[in-house]
Amino acid sequence: MSVKLGFIGLGLMGKPMSTNLIKAGYKVTVWNRTSTHMQPLVEIGAQTAASPSEVASNSDITITIVSDSLDVEEVILGQNGVIYGAKPGSVVVDMSTISPTVTTKIAATLRESLIHMIDAPVSGGDTGAKGGTLSIMAGGDKEIFDRCLPIMDVMGSTVTYCGSNGMGQITKLVNQIVGLGTLAAMCEGLIFAAKSGADPEAVLNALSGGAANSWMVENQGAKIFERDFRPGFMVDLAQKDLRLVQEYASEINLPLITTPIVSQIYRTVQRLGGGRDGIQSYVKGLETLSGIKVNK
Repeated sequence: MSVKLGFIGLGLMGKPMSTNLIKAGYKVTVWNRTSTHMQPLVEIGAQTAASPSEVASNSDITITIVSDSLDVEEVILGQNGVIYGAKPGSVVVDMSTISPTVTTKIAATLRESLIHMIDAPVSGGDTGAKGGTLSIMAGGDKEIFDRCLPIMDVMGSTVTYCGSNGMGQITKLVNQIVGLGTLAAMCEGLIFAAKSGADPEAVLNALSGGAANSWMVENQGAKIFERDFRPGFMVDLAQKDLRLVQEYASEINLPLITTPIVSQIYRTVQRLGGGRDGIQSYVKGLETLSGIKVNK
């Protein structure tokens, strides 16, 4: 592939996403704060860089996916950040989930240096990252989005253009409101079923065949019964996203009802030591409050 890519952030999501790009034939330069995370990518053909700025200097499109708003600001605008290596006309695609307000500020700063930005957060967890089936929600100039679309198509099966810079992040936060709220409702329903003596397998089967079916029912219900709390998406990161939702709601003076409650239950899970567990461990918070355990 003639387009040279940079990839910054090789965690649970970034490692498989960059792997898919390399396997698709792209020349990829990688950087990660913990340098040992780069070695598996080197073994399949990636080049390494000593800093985000060096990544950008070797790339037409630089992709970032790190934890939070401050992390994105650091790798893009901070000391040795992307902005100091990126060439005019190049593109930064930030696939992290961060504040929409911070995103628009970063995009404006990059624009002053004639660097384009697309905010393109993702949904689908590590399973989607490994399979290249993520849902990608993109904000920015449509022409720049179209330029980046073939690359995003490698990483995702659903790529949606959402509007100007920041709209990708807004769409992702809506996804978190709906997705985590749906998971919370499913967990509450399973606690209700357990307390009532219902057969959990029968309940889950009924949910999956009716109007209450969802991605959460299909992908997380069985994990709960099996007590499989390994992370596809960690509680700590879900809490970060829910914080972003509530912060932005405050900025736009919007009252929220469900999201703060879901966040409080996840805080209970964190207090129980489950911050690095998968989001399906929401049920542990309800089990603690109710004294009822959901068993297969």
